[in-house]
Amino acid sequence: MKLIVQIPCYNEAETLPAVLADIPKEIPGVDSIEVQVIDDGSTDGTSEVARENGATYVLRNRGNKGLARSFQVGIDHALQAGADIIVNTDGDNQYSGLSIPDLVAPILRKEADIVVGDRKPGENAEFSTLKRLLQRFGTSVVRRLAGIDVTDAVSGFRAYTREAALTINVMTKFSYTTETLIHAGQTNLKIASVPVNVNPVERPSRLFTSMGGFLRKQATTILRSYTMYRPLSAFLTIGLVMLIIGTIPVLRFLFYYFTGDGEGRVQSLILGGVFILAGYITMIIALLSDAIATNRRLTEQVLSRMRELELRIDTNNRGNGST
Repeated sequence: MKLIVQIPCYNEAETLPAVLADIPKEIPGVDSIEVQVIDDGSTDGTSEVARENGATYVLRNRGNKGLARSFQVGIDHALQAGADIIVNTDGDNQYSGLSIPDLVAPILRKEADIVVGDRKPGENAEFSTLKRLLQRFGTSVVRRLAGIDVTDAVSGFRAYTREAALTINVMTKFSYTTETLIHAGQTNLKIASVPVNVNPVERPSRLFTSMGGFLRKQATTILRSYTMYRPLSAFLTIGLVMLIIGTIPVLRFLFYYFTGDGEGRVQSLILGGVFILAGYITMIIALLSDAIATNRRLTEQVLSRMRELELRIDTNNRGNGST
């Protein structure tokens, strides 16, 4: 049983030594623990610090690609390295490495495919009142859309089984946290949450520069993921709303028309007709999108099996001494 702890980093040379030192060397039920650092084009010597402090693998992007891309690069490499469990943590030392055994425990007990570290953001005294409220609201939205029971949807402290990692295909450029949860919920992966310890925040997040920007990007990611994985529900809802809105002015016109006072109220008929037509077109789009989503799910299954087959072939070649 091999565990690989991956750490996406961007200019984290100052905090990375503490993160690496905090990773446990032994965990009951795990035979080996390796660490990989994904340097997202840092300019402060993050890669050199990672090597000096014992990272097993150091991957470096050519330029700053963003957190989501770095996360995907790490997942792909960890699978190639033979990881049975992959833990993702941050290079800013936000999450305590001492909680890694708690994070992987449900996977070792075969109770979960993905485990999310719960920072208890609604109770975290270091978060402002507004941030605590927004964290609760955002988590409730993701929980409802994905159909999963998770208590900290944007936590980046997570553990994945090899099987769950094989299904990951991050499309957003911003952050993988909400998209991967929505995807996991739609593919019926078992998700668990466990309380984890966090360290005091020493600097502002580099992922976003303002709360408004963070909310805008997260809302865009959630909306894109929802329409991607549940298009029938999304577009049918929009279409029905448009039909209802369009019906109201049409009924208003018909009422006045049959009572002999319809002259000059044709605007209501035109407005209602436009909304009804738009609703009808949107419902057609819903059916077409559902067909595309079905094809997407089949493609993802094929892609997952192809990745697994490629990894097996690569492992066999290394075992036979082939290149």
